[in-house]
Amino acid sequence: MATEEMDRAEEGKGPVWRTVLTRVMRVREAALMLFLLLVSFVLTLSTPYFLTLQNMRVILTGLALDAVIAVGMTITLVSGGIDLSVGSVFACSGIVVAKLINVGFPVWSAVLVAVLVGLGWGLLTGLLITKVGINPLISTLGTMGMARGVVYVITSGRVLAGLPDSFQRVGQGRILGVPNVIWMAAVVVLTGDFLLRRSRMLRQVFYVGGNERAARLSGININRVKLGVYAITALLSGAAGVVETSRFASAISPMGTGKELTAISACVIGGASLSGGEGTVLGAFFGLLLLGLIRDGLILNDVSVYWQQLIQAAILVLAVAFDVLTRRRRNV
Repeated sequence: MATEEMDRAEEGKGPVWRTVLTRVMRVREAALMLFLLLVSFVLTLSTPYFLTLQNMRVILTGLALDAVIAVGMTITLVSGGIDLSVGSVFACSGIVVAKLINVGFPVWSAVLVAVLVGLGWGLLTGLLITKVGINPLISTLGTMGMARGVVYVITSGRVLAGLPDSFQRVGQGRILGVPNVIWMAAVVVLTGDFLLRRSRMLRQVFYVGGNERAARLSGININRVKLGVYAITALLSGAAGVVETSRFASAISPMGTGKELTAISACVIGGASLSGGEGTVLGAFFGLLLLGLIRDGLILNDVSVYWQQLIQAAILVLAVAFDVLTRRRRNV
């Protein structure tokens, strides 16, 4: 309370623009929007190819499926957990749908089975955490290894291709000139953001992540919430993997590698706390968009691809440091 009063007193001093800017910066999404505009301005000056319709389409298409995964990761982080298996679940579902179609399964039956495989990994992870009592970091590390192992067993290192046009249209098609994957990402992000803010079930995720003991005492079924969180995250990751296979008309064993780092980075940059209880889907999307703009800017400015992983990891470290320092200042 004292800190809030001091902040109000500080806002009362100085120019009006400073007070407005201070209030805007406290809203993570607004602050990210300003930073996105600044980055876009710098990249526009650095290369004439950045601010073009074709390049914007490339950026959004490239991060669309990452946005779907980031929705699930946001919910997981808000609940106080973490999921390192999303990339492997993504690959497992993508490989399974390709394999089933190759052995003669009808397309939509193969898609349904592959998505359910993703859901199954999430339920397994949730049960390990809620029933066995294994730490989320270790549980998801285990399912990450198991799912990736299944991928290598199915493929034996080979590319799975020869997929029919009816399946390829899912990931390669367009509606009103906009790629299907962008429409899918928009629907999932907007729906996820609305439900996380308004849905009674998903609002419980904030209580669990903020103070698990208090949530349990208030009558919330902690285990059911956690099981649902990991099931949703894996379901979204699996569905994204299926669409990825459709988009490229093939599936390879390394697919999905690094997706977990991208999703966690986007969520933390967007305001999700690794301690739980905070975060929004919209913020995670803005964080992902920031990563996408930076990656695109590096490519357009002919920066070596080997620097991208380093820069993305550095951004994650800075975002986590900012989150820790902000929370520490808030608790002073």
